[in-house]
Amino acid sequence: MALHLFDTATRSQREFHPAQSGTASIYVCGATVQGVPHIGHVRGALNYDVLRRWLVHNGLDVRLVRNVTDIDDKILTKAADAGRPWWEWGATHERSFEDAYQTLGCLPPSIAPRATGHVTQMIELMQRLIDAGHAYTAEGDVYFSVTSFGDYGALSGQRLDEVQQGETLGEGKRDPRDFTMWKRAKPGEPSWPTPWGEGRPGWHLECSAMATTYFGPEFDIHGGGVDLVFPHHENERAQSNAAGDPFARFWLHNAWVTLSGEKMSKSLGNTVSIPEMLRRYRAPELRYYLVQPHYRSTIEYSDGALTEAAQGYQRIEQFLRRVDGAAGSVEVGELKPEFGAALDDDLATPKAFAVLHNTVRDGNAALDAGDDKKALELAASVRGMTGVLGLDPLSEQWAALAGSQSPARQALVDLVEGLLKQRQQARADRDFARADALRDQLVAAGIAVEDTPNGPLWTVREA
Repeated sequence: MALHLFDTATRSQREFHPAQSGTASIYVCGATVQGVPHIGHVRGALNYDVLRRWLVHNGLDVRLVRNVTDIDDKILTKAADAGRPWWEWGATHERSFEDAYQTLGCLPPSIAPRATGHVTQMIELMQRLIDAGHAYTAEGDVYFSVTSFGDYGALSGQRLDEVQQGETLGEGKRDPRDFTMWKRAKPGEPSWPTPWGEGRPGWHLECSAMATTYFGPEFDIHGGGVDLVFPHHENERAQSNAAGDPFARFWLHNAWVTLSGEKMSKSLGNTVSIPEMLRRYRAPELRYYLVQPHYRSTIEYSDGALTEAAQGYQRIEQFLRRVDGAAGSVEVGELKPEFGAALDDDLATPKAFAVLHNTVRDGNAALDAGDDKKALELAASVRGMTGVLGLDPLSEQWAALAGSQSPARQALVDLVEGLLKQRQQARADRDFARADALRDQLVAAGIAVEDTPNGPLWTVREA
């Protein structure tokens, strides 16, 4: 393979070779199921879905694990505030995340393990660390000793004398830089039995336990949001390596979706939920918006940018519809070499989308010139490229949406189609002045109209 990925651990772009020939293993930090998902939550899942599709296209059998954090302080607090059982609260929002992933075209993970289902493996990992002198118990809590691991901070670049875990200083914690692996039980909270007393998992412990449960001591790629580099991934790496596991060979991190320069966060109240977005845009249009930027670049949310993304998807959709009507059924064809080169360059999706849209432009030009054979060939390539991106308008998932629109899009369709019907009637009445005036009205509004033997075809013009 020619694929190169940016590895956070080495701060460099490295050529990817799977540890096991023919198989790629990816562990992605999934949702803490405390509430309804927003677009910041699902961006990472979509980025790693594109990576997975690209690896599959290159002949690898990809196994992707995306965990569910179903026990957490925030889950317990929100469930209590709502007067609901913690397990019901978590399960309800786990379903909402899964619905969002599926609706936006993510391939299902190989498995979506829950933290609460892997307590046995967590206990085993803690025991290994205690036996090796890297962890200790205190009043029913279990802590990882940061100073016992000489390579601590290498992933995130944290200086040991500046480390702050963001935790309260618990009873018996020997060093404020140490992090909690296991929390002793509090009255009224869920708990599980351990050799050190009743308690529940700490956040960092669970992912190390789950990743090695399904992949063994070493796997190819660990993915997550850039906000997880420290402390979460730093602590995962420390406890796993200290226990003797090589753990992840590549660390990938996707950037945030921001609003007014701030990371989207429920605590800040600046989120844009998936259900809200899907009332305004179709699912593939939202997917386009979230996968078109490079996964390591921040997306600053704006309605204008999302509308542009929707128009970009619609141009692809309309081109394939034109070819399908004029030149015959469009099969999935070969990718443009420049498209593959872009994705091999650390998933450079902006370059890949540029190749895709250049191909659409050339295909439309071929149709206009009456070269149906060339248009059909280019359309097949478009289907191949959009398939890798999870955006093929003629795929089984998205083709079902061809006759449906988001409310905002439907309003635009109704207005434009109404004006076109008036124009057609004016032309039938030989009132060409009115027909031209209606066309000018559409053009002024940014609508391009093409008269074809099968009637007028309209698109939203590119800026």
